Amino acid sequence: MQEPILVIMAAGMASRFGSLKQVEPITDNGEFIIDFSIYDAIKAGFKKVVFIIKAEDKEIFQNAIGKRIAGKIEVTYVCQDINNIPDGYNVPANRVKPWGTGHAIFCCKDILDAPFAVINADDFYGRDAFYSIYNFLLNADENTSYAMIGYVLENTLSKNGTVTRGVCDVQNSFLINIQEKHNVEKIGAIIRCKENNQFIKLKSNAIVSMNFWGFTPKIFDAIETGFMEFLEINLESNSLNCEFILTFVISHILKSDPEAVAVIDSKDKWFGITYKEDKPALLAAIKFLQEQGVYPQNLWS
Repeated sequence: MQEPILVIMAAGMASRFGSLKQVEPITDNGEFIIDFSIYDAIKAGFKKVVFIIKAEDKEIFQNAIGKRIAGKIEVTYVCQDINNIPDGYNVPANRVKPWGTGHAIFCCKDILDAPFAVINADDFYGRDAFYSIYNFLLNADENTSYAMIGYVLENTLSKNGTVTRGVCDVQNSFLINIQEKHNVEKIGAIIRCKENNQFIKLKSNAIVSMNFWGFTPKIFDAIETGFMEFLEINLESNSLNCEFILTFVISHILKSDPEAVAVIDSKDKWFGITYKEDKPALLAAIKFLQEQGVYPQNLWS
């Protein structure tokens, strides 16, 4: 039995937030969202965490996060390098933006040899999700379905602007389809997105992906194949902003195996900092959970 690994994607450019929000303190003790994810993961049973970061941020992460959790959990860093692409392809000369979440996991292919969970660095998921995914991965093998933690759309919105969400079709607890919906917002009692200059109403109880996945290493075959297909399409147009996202990979897997991804429901409310104005609500939520005894006043003391 292989011990599950936690992978935290933290290489995003945080363009809407305007700074490196992954190391934005959210408590009086200077703790970050990542601290709470790691704390919950340790409680669930995870013993190793892999941070996917940009090379220029490595020292920041080591000083701000790595040293803080030293001795609590094994830590490894992987740099998401835009030049790390399959042989036979060339990166456009002016490309600066990372290739996306699918590429982030691609960069881990040489170090992940056990079932692993994947999360965003700047999302607060709730503890139950970590217990659920850990137990799933603990029993995973090469014949086991992948898993996704599914959140209720209404529990994942920002009051301060639009968001992008992977809206899912789920049948019999399996993921049937996932589509990226952009400019998702709540206006009054209505949740809507915008497509082709038209507003489309979304169900408030729709299940969405918040990039909390459970995979076995066999996912790397699908990621590499999908990435090469993505590069064939987008390098020809010399696009500098296209992204190879995990939902692209998942959608391709589902075409050949409609029961490849189990959906584990979470009723927890998601919190994150998509915009600077989101921070007060997150701080209030964390403070409430501390007052309820869910988290100590100082996570690592």
